[in-house]
Amino acid sequence: MELSRSSHKLWPLIFAFPLSGCENGLGLFAPAGPVAQAQQSHMLTIVWLMLIVILPVFAGVAFVLWRYRLSSDADYRPEWEFSWLAEIVIWGVPAVLVGVLGWNLWKESHNLDPYAPLPGGPPLEVRVVGYDWKWLFIYPEQGVALANRLILPVDRPVRFRLTSATVLQSFMIPQLGGQIYAMPKMVTELNLKADALGRYRGQNTQFNGEGFAEQKFVAEVVEGEQFEPMLAELTADAPALDDAALSRLKKREVLNEPLVFGRIMADPFVAAAGKAATGPDGVAHE
Repeated sequence: MELSRSSHKLWPLIFAFPLSGCENGLGLFAPAGPVAQAQQSHMLTIVWLMLIVILPVFAGVAFVLWRYRLSSDADYRPEWEFSWLAEIVIWGVPAVLVGVLGWNLWKESHNLDPYAPLPGGPPLEVRVVGYDWKWLFIYPEQGVALANRLILPVDRPVRFRLTSATVLQSFMIPQLGGQIYAMPKMVTELNLKADALGRYRGQNTQFNGEGFAEQKFVAEVVEGEQFEPMLAELTADAPALDDAALSRLKKREVLNEPLVFGRIMADPFVAAAGKAATGPDGVAHE
C-alpha cells in the first residue's frame, strides 16, 4: 500500500483549540501510524484545495460590501448583463476543482484500502468480536483474549479480522487510522500499524443502543520484545474464555474494567461470523 506523509506541521495546531475537549488528544490530528498519517495528509490536501474557492468568496463578499456601500462613488451600470471572464471564473474553477478532488479521492481510496496488507513483515493477527457494549480481542497465535483492552507491538503490521455477535458496529482507533464495520455473520478486515509507543483510544462509532457511547477500549502500543512477555504475564493466572465467560460478554452491559482470558475454550469469533469464518470442514481459515 502506498502511503504519503503530510508535510503540513502547523495544521494540527490550528485545529487544536476547537478540539481540545476531545478525549485522548486530537485523534486524526495527532497520527501515531502510517495509515492515520496518510489520512491526515489526504484531509489537509482537500482543505488546501477547497481554500481556492472559499478564500476568494469571502474576500469578494468583503470587497463588494465595501465597494458598493451607500456612501461610495461606484459606477451604476444597469445595462451590464454578461462577462465571459466572470462566467469562466465562476464555473470553470469549480469544475476543475471537482475533477481534481474526484481524482484525488479515487487515488487515496485505493491507497488506503483497509484490506491491503501493510509493509513491515508478517502481521500480527487479532480477531475482534463486538458485543453490547464491549469489544473482545482474540490473539489466535498466543491463545489468549482480552475484553476492552488491546495490546499491540510497535512498528509491526496488525491484521484485524472483525465480526459482531449482536448488531452492526463500527470499529475505530482514530490515532492509528481507519474505520470499518463489524457485522454479524460476516467478516471484515482492517490493516493498521503503530509507529509510536503510547495508549490510544478505540471506540464504537455506530449508534446501536444506549450503551454505545461507552463502548471504548484502550489500545496500548509497546516495544516489540515486550509484547509476548507482557501478554504472557497478563494472562498467566487468568480464567479461560469458556461458555460462562461468553455468557457474561453477551449481556447488554458496559464493562467497568477490562477482562483477561488465559485460554480459549470456545471460539466466539467463529460462532459469530458463521460460514464467513470457516471452510467446508468447519475449521477457521485465514
